[in-house]
Amino acid sequence: MAYNSRFAVAIHTLSLLDSTEGRITSELIAGSVNTNPVVIRRMISLLTKAGILRTQPGVAGAQLTRPSSEITLLDVYRAVQNDSRDDLFAIHENPNPNCDIGRNIQQELEQVFARAQRAMEGELEQITLRQVTTDLQQMEEIRQTISQQG
Repeated sequence: MAYNSRFAVAIHTLSLLDSTEGRITSELIAGSVNTNPVVIRRMISLLTKAGILRTQPGVAGAQLTRPSSEITLLDVYRAVQNDSRDDLFAIHENPNPNCDIGRNIQQELEQVFARAQRAMEGELEQITLRQVTTDLQQMEEIRQTISQQG
């Protein structure tokens, strides 16, 4: 799974867990995400290692370890990163050192990309899982109201 979609799948998974009473299985989550349950189990493993979810051997499903109002999207983003090099942007390797631009582009882009990464992380830190779940529930209520009127 591509890095960018891992983050979205993690938020999708957590939103389902937050909006559902009790435990739900990886099969049910996979049905909503439209992916294989193995992908969801791997995601649950990452989120468990990060302390966002808890699982019990022999018991299907997972649970949030704390209220969704205390889980930020930055927590989720960091949980699904493969390593510290999984930044928002990657810099191409081996630019031409004989070119005025090529010789200096990596240093410049490292600074620019680091600022963008910090800005993105600052935004994600301001948004909680509860906000996402609430927004999703409101959108569904609006959709149902519109379909009933039509």
